[in-house]
Amino acid sequence: VPSVSDPSVPPSGVSCSGCGAELQCGDGGAPGFVPAEKYRGLLSEGPAALRGAVCQRCWALAHHGSALRLRLPPAEHRRVLSAALRRPPRHGRGPLLLYVLDVTELPDPVLPQLPALLSPDVPAAGVLVVGNKVDLLPADCRGHLGRLRQRVAAACARAGLRGAALVDIRLVSAKTGYGVEGLVSRLQRSWKCAGDVYLLGATNSGKSTLFNTLLRSDYCKSRAPDIIDRATVSPWPGTTLNLLKFPIINPTCDRIFRRQERLKEEATKTEDQLSTEEKKYLNQLKKQGYLVGEVGRTFQQQDSSAEIDFDPDVLSYSMDEDPRDPPKKHEEREEFTHNEVKDARWCFDTPGIVKEDCVLNLLTEKEVKLVLPSHAIVPRTFILKPGMVLFLAALGRIDYLEGEKPAWFSVLASNLLPVHVTTLSNADTVYEKHAGQEFLKVPMGGEERMKEFPPLVPQDITLKGIGTTEAVADIKLSSAGWVAVTAHAEEELLLRAYTPKGTALVVREPPLLPYISAIRGARIPGTPAYRTKKPPSFVENLRTTGSR
Repeated sequence: VPSVSDPSVPPSGVSCSGCGAELQCGDGGAPGFVPAEKYRGLLSEGPAALRGAVCQRCWALAHHGSALRLRLPPAEHRRVLSAALRRPPRHGRGPLLLYVLDVTELPDPVLPQLPALLSPDVPAAGVLVVGNKVDLLPADCRGHLGRLRQRVAAACARAGLRGAALVDIRLVSAKTGYGVEGLVSRLQRSWKCAGDVYLLGATNSGKSTLFNTLLRSDYCKSRAPDIIDRATVSPWPGTTLNLLKFPIINPTCDRIFRRQERLKEEATKTEDQLSTEEKKYLNQLKKQGYLVGEVGRTFQQQDSSAEIDFDPDVLSYSMDEDPRDPPKKHEEREEFTHNEVKDARWCFDTPGIVKEDCVLNLLTEKEVKLVLPSHAIVPRTFILKPGMVLFLAALGRIDYLEGEKPAWFSVLASNLLPVHVTTLSNADTVYEKHAGQEFLKVPMGGEERMKEFPPLVPQDITLKGIGTTEAVADIKLSSAGWVAVTAHAEEELLLRAYTPKGTALVVREPPLLPYISAIRGARIPGTPAYRTKKPPSFVENLRTTGSR
């Protein structure tokens, strides 16, 4: 189907089941676009066909992992979000805000914007902060999760979020399921079904992934996952364009009891007792993250279908056909009955809040996929002397200018991004020759790409070492990753760090993982690098073989 628009056809009034934007064929650059011919075909098939459709952008995300560029300025994001939060409460109570924060991105740049989004006349019931993506971080010592939680609490306090306004802080992985059952229990115990819940967060915080995970959990009404298509999950910033929602289950005493019984029973299992399918799925998750948890369902309809994800029968384009093929006949879709939704409390997903000064805003979809970590981060440690330089792809550079002794530089970034160490005298030549090429990988596209890419700009940093086992600070190279610096006690270092012009370079003190340099193998002879070491994964709510 050619991507032709027809401004004469009015918008449908029906939301895309992938991103929530109103389906339309009038503007190819706006959210919710469906090519005109396809749109008219769907209209002719009746209302059910349109209700099950996804826009061209969601189809491209699911089918090719690529997003069509959209005009959605940050002000528009804020407007959609603010308007939703300022609606009068439907149940006499303001909504609970579930703020999803990417722990690797601390200090979270969007958290301070939260107070401005809230309405003074309809105060929200509070904010429950969810620290997501903990599965990506290796445990640098015992109790590292407690320390991460303290770091999140400190970020909340700095943003003015404390006391009664801060309901709780939970650490989870929306992707591997770690901590999600605990989050559901916490929501059911304290919030019950008192009012609506809004998921908020910066783009790429994993908010839509959490929405999809909660949709498949005991938090959602048992029939709802079969009716609601899951939010489009993609690393491209700003994929949730309007409000997607699911109805929250009322946690009656009987339901909470049945749920607790299921969780208790699951906790008695060992890995050996899992089915072949379950083991296979678990091993897949272990490759992806250091912390893994299973999200189950207690209240399942007998005839409930398995995974829906992007079901070919309910999409405007089937996932396994070319969009030029004739559309398949759409079946009548299940709908909620009036009684199921008249008093329902809803969990809303919202558009991601755009992070300004973020390197991801400068990158193509393909580059974003390389830069955003999708698997457990394996730390890479190097020992550098003064006069040496470390490159993280062509997105960040750290020069060790002055110091008495060597220091350790531990890189925490996507495993797909290359790290290169060179001398100060060669560094400019390395960048000029290899930026845009395979050697430094990102950005990609050769000289043409680098002509339009902002130059690296420097910032001088002075640090004083704590000791050879504890990092003094993280140098956060925007959202490309960070480098933890470990130096001899009282040793003064002068460093110069670079990120692309217009992106934020942050010196994070104290560091997120202070003992990270210890997670390394033997030194590789004749190089400044150490062999990498990947700590084992931990599965929550599963008995280790041999324990009682």
